[in-house]
Amino acid sequence: MSRIGKLPVAIPAGVEVKLEDGNVITVKGPKGTLTRKLVDDLTIEVSAAEVTVTRPSDLKRYKQLHGLTRTLIANMVEGVTNGYKKELEINGVGYRAAKSGNKLTLTLGYSHPVEMIDPEGITTTLEGNNKIIVEGIDKEKVGQFAAEIRTKRPPEPYKGKGIKYATETIRRKVGKTGKK
Repeated sequence: MSRIGKLPVAIPAGVEVKLEDGNVITVKGPKGTLTRKLVDDLTIEVSAAEVTVTRPSDLKRYKQLHGLTRTLIANMVEGVTNGYKKELEINGVGYRAAKSGNKLTLTLGYSHPVEMIDPEGITTTLEGNNKIIVEGIDKEKVGQFAAEIRTKRPPEPYKGKGIKYATETIRRKVGKTGKK
């Protein structure tokens, strides 16, 4: 039995979970509403206080989908109650970020500024010139947009310049040494 899949997902107060035909689940909470189509093969049961996921047999495919489906539902419930947040830091001389409306402008040492528009359901905020906070209710979208921002200038190992996650540590390398 899947250790993750067999755990029920608790539904906190103020959150409403609906299951429609074709395993389409809708989670509505104080921060917003999320809808997702899940695999038809698994059985999802919604009671007043919890959601449980069961699989039809012990085939490898069902074992893989069991824990995944339960985690996706748990992430939806967590997102509509608390939301998700990723923090990015910009390191480097002259590297900075600016925000106007829903447009994020990054100055990263290129000949032109890099402009990014916030996707629907995602908000970016700045703390100073070098800290970007990406927030939203969909964990997948928040992580994807944070990764897209990071790819504009990933951190390099010699001086540590670039955009990195706040929790990330960069393995530094020693540069060349000259002969004497």
